[in-house]
Amino acid sequence: MQAEITGRLKQARAALAVSFLLQGTTFALLVTCIPEIQDRYGLSDSLLPVFLAAVPILAGVGSITSEWVVKRTTARGVLRVVQPAVCAALALAGFGDRLWALALALGLFGLLVGALDASMNMLGVGLQHRYGRSIMLGFHAAFSLGGILGAAVAGLGAHYHLGLPTLFGGAAVVLIPAALVAGRWFAGPAELGDAVREAAEAAARSIPWKPLLPLCLAMAFAYIADASVSNYSVKYLTDGLNSPEDLAKLSYLGYMVAMLLGRALGDRAVQRFGAVPVVRGGAMLAAAGFAVAAAAPGTWAGILGFTLLGFGICAIIPQVFAAGGRLFPHDSDAAVARLNLFNYVGFLIGSPLVGAIADASSYRWAFLAPMVLILAIVPLGGYFAPEPTAAERDEERAAQSVA
Repeated sequence: MQAEITGRLKQARAALAVSFLLQGTTFALLVTCIPEIQDRYGLSDSLLPVFLAAVPILAGVGSITSEWVVKRTTARGVLRVVQPAVCAALALAGFGDRLWALALALGLFGLLVGALDASMNMLGVGLQHRYGRSIMLGFHAAFSLGGILGAAVAGLGAHYHLGLPTLFGGAAVVLIPAALVAGRWFAGPAELGDAVREAAEAAARSIPWKPLLPLCLAMAFAYIADASVSNYSVKYLTDGLNSPEDLAKLSYLGYMVAMLLGRALGDRAVQRFGAVPVVRGGAMLAAAGFAVAAAAPGTWAGILGFTLLGFGICAIIPQVFAAGGRLFPHDSDAAVARLNLFNYVGFLIGSPLVGAIADASSYRWAFLAPMVLILAIVPLGGYFAPEPTAAERDEERAAQSVA
């Protein structure tokens, strides 16, 4: 049953959407500037996957730590602290010039972004329960919009030859105050009702892993695909298809535009058709996008492939969180934090996997590996179906008895 949607709930939803947007902007600025980071720090192609893999490892630590902290405080409190700190870590990555400075900045970024992602999605699932309908895709649509803004700013930075200190430092000057303002309106105990009490009670017990495992696999496969685009789409266009740096950034921009458009309509699609066909259809479209990108003869065909991939993958990740919340409605914070861990498992596998195959052969062959893994989500689609209500179970039993 849908709860009464108060003005305060609407404010909390809008504030969380702003948080997702700011995180999308920050993340896009970092990943689309990987070639510039390599040049500034003298980072070789063979060492790049090591640095990229370290970020999700530390992010996984941050995600699990945030679950423990949230149980003793609130998701709102964690998010208010870590989001401005993530923006500051981005600025640090732009000001150093030694490998140890890069390692420090990326390590800090990883730890903080893990706590940020987990706390944002905890609040999102809590608000979705209060709304009584699917709203998670809207938050992830805001992340995609932020990704578009970040990729566009990075493209302009490359076009006008702005250095990383100017680009990352200037972004932090804008993003940190915006994060502090949005944090004033995040949902707390008054808006989420019993969510805080239930999270505290969850500290005394452990939810079982077995029901979550299919969703964990789907999350990992989706983020292997996402990591492939985030970390290597720009490099593929510059190194593999000989694209100019500013044009190459359109690969990630197209991906995020597609994610935004898909997620803007995704909640309605889930409400109309159900989560299962949306997830399965998305996985097949994402695989087609990888195939187009891998076979691309030139820049614009590569951009088209990554754009198709964005349309395909847009609904899968938020639906994993929503399905986990349905499985454990009284322990949704713990379920979200555990599922979010496989976000970083996917990044941990995806970056070295694509990098190693590309180093041994080419990026064309490398993108076929995540294509196969994203197709593995199709048979997992049934686990995204909501549990039938008591009335629906009675109807099904009555139909079976008649038959």
